[in-house]
Amino acid sequence: MKYRFTDTATVQVRSGKGGPGSISFRREKFIPFGGPDGGNGGHGGDVIIVADVQLATLLDYRYKRSHEAKNGCGGEGCLKTGADGADAILPVPCGTEVYDNVTGELIADLVDDGQRLVVCRGGRGGKGNTHFKSSIQQAPRKAQPGEPWEEKSLRFELKLLADVGLIGFPNVGKSSLIAKISAARPKIADYPFTTLVPNLGVVRVNHDLDYVVADVPGLIVGASEGAGLGTQFLRHVERVGVIVHMVTVIPDDESREPIADFEAIEAELRAHNPDLAKVPRVLVLNRADLNFVTEAEERVADYARVHQLPFFTISAVTGAGVDQLSKSLGYMVAEQRKALRANAEAVSKNPVL
Repeated sequence: MKYRFTDTATVQVRSGKGGPGSISFRREKFIPFGGPDGGNGGHGGDVIIVADVQLATLLDYRYKRSHEAKNGCGGEGCLKTGADGADAILPVPCGTEVYDNVTGELIADLVDDGQRLVVCRGGRGGKGNTHFKSSIQQAPRKAQPGEPWEEKSLRFELKLLADVGLIGFPNVGKSSLIAKISAARPKIADYPFTTLVPNLGVVRVNHDLDYVVADVPGLIVGASEGAGLGTQFLRHVERVGVIVHMVTVIPDDESREPIADFEAIEAELRAHNPDLAKVPRVLVLNRADLNFVTEAEERVADYARVHQLPFFTISAVTGAGVDQLSKSLGYMVAEQRKALRANAEAVSKNPVL
């Protein structure tokens, strides 16, 4: 079966209705004045979204778009409370943003495995007639109906969680690089837009350091306005810790030049989200096994030096320079994780009241 990557979905969800309370009276032999004994109704089920690290796509919600929790059962005599309705559990990949599809409001960003969000609470069960007994009303013949359900239209948007993101024009060698440094096996060919979905791979640097790298497809001039695969995958760049911008020389296309390509894609990233300018960059010149690429190496290296960008020349085909690049990225990721841990410890020691 062919794997299909789905990173957006719209669903309709509804919680369960609370069960009605019971109107009942105790009637037993030799107990002429038993009194009311109607039990409460059960609570309706909640709609709960749970982040699951084992999921990588929202594909399930492409085919099933309506999800309902169960209603609570009604109360019964002998003070029996009705059973609560079963919850509707909706598992989503870590990194999923949940929006109200009507207002566009961001409800939650689920990034941690096991993180739970109750989006619709089930109705409370109604009280039985036992609760309405008083000194002036010994035999109440009333009970509460269960509270109604809640219903919402939600939109899920998945943003991949990766330490390193590979970006660049089509056919600069992103898929070849991720295949070289990890166990990922993306489609590789010599025509544009070979990669139609993001690919994730895990790179192991040593026994206690590894990181996740994502190959983000579809970036061309105008991507921030929807050109090519456009904004469909630009959002996946937003969560990465390091951006690896790959360039190369395309001799058959005079409009393509490494530095111009770099600046064009950088402009698209800024147009999509200005905060991406704060993400550390690494500039990589690929296909160093070709003569016309090595001729451009000094020019690109000078550009990187002027703009204070770490620069690497590699060949994803022969593997030249790839090991040095992957290790350097690993050390950058390790430093970021160390800084995050230190910040988290500082916050825990000095909580804001």
